Order: sequence, then structure tokens, then C-alpha cells
Amino acid sequence: MDQLIIQGGATISGEINISGSKNSGLPIIAATLLASTPMYLSNLPQLKDITTMLSLLRCMGVDIVVDEKMRVEVNSSTINEFEAPYDLVKTMRASILVLGPMLARYGKADVSFPGGCAIGSRPVDIHLRGLEAMGAEIHVDGGYIRATAPEGGLRGAHFFMDTVTVGGTENLLMAAVLAKGTSTLENAAREPEIVDLANCLVAMGAKIEGIGTDHLVIEGVERLEGCEYSIMPDRIEAGTYLTAAAASRGSIKLKNAHADTLEAVLLKLEEVGADIEIGEDWISLDMHGRRPKAVNIRTAPYPAFPTDMQSQFTALNSVSEGTGTVSETIFENRHLQVHELNRMGANITLEGNTAIVRGVERLNAAPVMASDLRASASLVIAAIVAEGETVVDRIYHVDRGYECIEEKLQQLGVNIRRASSKKT
Repeated sequence: MDQLIIQGGATISGEINISGSKNSGLPIIAATLLASTPMYLSNLPQLKDITTMLSLLRCMGVDIVVDEKMRVEVNSSTINEFEAPYDLVKTMRASILVLGPMLARYGKADVSFPGGCAIGSRPVDIHLRGLEAMGAEIHVDGGYIRATAPEGGLRGAHFFMDTVTVGGTENLLMAAVLAKGTSTLENAAREPEIVDLANCLVAMGAKIEGIGTDHLVIEGVERLEGCEYSIMPDRIEAGTYLTAAAASRGSIKLKNAHADTLEAVLLKLEEVGADIEIGEDWISLDMHGRRPKAVNIRTAPYPAFPTDMQSQFTALNSVSEGTGTVSETIFENRHLQVHELNRMGANITLEGNTAIVRGVERLNAAPVMASDLRASASLVIAAIVAEGETVVDRIYHVDRGYECIEEKLQQLGVNIRRASSKKT
């Protein structure tokens, strides 16, 4: 099992390219199941979750060709298996996203209940109730969701989601584009990744109104065609590197980054004390050597502060001047990084789902263990600013969401290397 070894005390300086979005690429890969002709996807990040999703489609008979630049050709007309097996689905929650497209185009789907990070309850009941509203018959059997469409295919429906859910919105949106008639999704999630998915579906021939709002109206069409589509930049990767630069009192320029998807994060970074400049496809941050100031964070669905950035800001607050609070309102187990940060000398106490972070001047190196994707990013940030050499174990978590993290940090002046952990 790999680990990251980081020599602390670096001040981040330099520029890097931001990779394509994992959280956009995964549903768009699932959407290729809707296309009657081949799809061509570019700017996909080279990440474990992406390769797992492609493997999932391959095991169902889909023909996939990947070139050296991660440009992917997907031909779903060769599909011959309509089951998403547990062995693949267990490692990645996003695999549930094949349910809607398979049901819409082929009229049947057997999908194992998904896995992923252990950050709290993320039930799929909204996915299932929405599909049932479109006429699907669904049974849960032996850990599998077994779904069939009515004769003639799914039907358009009006569906209100009583909880804002990104995955539920994506699954139902993909199901609705081939349903007979008009579907309306109320209280839909508004994340930029959903906008990217919707724009891709429109490029394939879908008819969708209200993109970027919580009220989506979808007029079903007979078929969708393949197209060429470039995945949006990863806003969470961008936010993570900006936060790392702020914690280290450094400066950074991100290329291939869209500031309009990061407004809540950039606002908090300015509150921290960073000078931020933005362009059409770049963002720069400069702390001018100043120690950051603690900020209060409260997560909520987009466009509010993203849950995927709260772990990184907990690490930032740990070395900031003053006291800041980080309140998590979406996932109940998303403060798993706190205990590891305290091992490094942070002063953090938990009160329910709020972390109270009293900033210290410096953290100290310690062996730490990643517990989920974003918590692992917070430990990397802490290691960069700590005194001494920190070993971060179980970094398969970080590899699920950050492409070439050690190479990019090396470009920014961080002394970091990957090694295999010693067997005991």
C-alpha cells in the first residue's frame, strides 16, 4: 500500500494545471450509455474512480478505447450485459449513476448498492422513488437494485426531491431525457457538475430547460447521438491547491480553472487574507507571506460552501490566527480528519457536527492515516506546513480524487515523494 512522505515547512510557490473534474466525468461516462452512436470524451482525469467507471461499462460489453491523452471513445451499442456487479460497484458510489441511463435506453438494469467513502449515510431512495414515478418497477434483492421499465419505456413525470441530492438529480435527469413526454424535477441540485452533465446531454440532442436552477424541465426525445465533449475543470482540486497555498503563506497560479464555480471558496480565501485575481481560465492567490486568519465555514448545497472543501479549511484554520468554526450540515461523519490533525498538534474540539479550531503557529510532523478522499487532502495540507517529516498512509483515498498530486506539489516547491509502506 502506498504512502506519501512529506517534508514540512514549504512555502508553496508556482503554477500548475487543474485536471478535469472527477465529479463531472463520472456521470458523463454513465451518460454515454444513452448515445446511439459513439461518444468522444476529453479532459478526463487519470484517476482510480474514472478507470473503475470505464471498467464497469466494459464488463457490460461496452466498447471503450482510451488514448495516451485520456481521450475516450465509448460505443455503447455493443452492450450485452445489464448488471453492474458488486465487485466493481462496492468501491465507488458513482456507479449507481448507470441505473437511470440503462433503464431509460434498454428498459432494464440490475445494479448493486454502491460503496465509496465512509463519510455518512447517503441513501439512494430518492433515485428509486423518482424512477418509480416514471413508471419503473423496482425490487431490492440480495443487495441489488433490480429495475425494469414499463412497456413502451419510461414516462415523463413531475417529481419533487425532498432532499437536495446531486446523484439523485443526475440519475433522474439522465433517465428523463429518453422518457416519453415531459419530466419536471423540483428542488434539483444546482452544482456545476450537474450543469456540465446537462450541457453534455444537450450536445447529444436532449431537450432540457432550467439548467443551473433547481427547476429542471426535460422533454423526452426518441434517441440521443454521440458527440465530442470536454469535461469541465475540477473545482475541488482547484480549491484544495488554493487552500494549501494560503495555509503555507505562499502564492499560486492555477491554469485551466474556472473561478465562477468557486465563488463561495474564493470569498472565504479572501476573508483569510489572500489576494486573489481571476481570468477567463485561471486563478491566482498570494498571501504575501502573511499568516492566514481563521474563518467560519458552514457547508450547504451549491452555491453555498461545498462539503468537499470543509476538510481542507479545517487544516487551514489549524494554522491560522484566531479561532474558526467548521460546521458540516450534509454528511454526519465528515470530521474524521480532526483526530489526525490533533495528532499533529492542532487544537480542534468537536461539538456535534461543528469543529472548533483554535489556530496554532505551527503543526508538528506525525504518522497519520487517511480515512476518506477529502480528509486525506487535509492531511497533505497539514503535512506541508508542519515541522518535520510526515508520513500519510492509506493514500489510495487521495488517488481517487487528485491526479498526480505529488508531481503537482513538487512543481510548487513541496518536498514530497511516494513510497510503498513497510510490511509489518
